[in-house]
Amino acid sequence: MNTDIIAGKWSQVKGKAQARWGDLTDDVFDVAEGNAEYLSGKLQERYGWNRERADDEVREFGRTLG
Repeated sequence: MNTDIIAGKWSQVKGKAQARWGDLTDDVFDVAEGNAEYLSGKLQERYGWNRERADDEVREFGRTLG
C-alpha cells in the first residue's frame, strides 16, 4: 500500500495508527491526515528515530493495512 492510499483511508486507519504509535497525540494524527512525510517527521521527533527508521515505520504500517 502506498502513501496515497494511506491518505485516502486516513479516517478509517487513524485508530490503528494511534494504537501503533501511542506516544503521538490526537492532535498529531488530526494534523497528519494521512500525510506520510508529516507523520514520519513526528515519529522522528517523538521517538528520536532517524529519517530512514521513521520512513520504514510508516511504510510498514501501510503494508499492514494491505
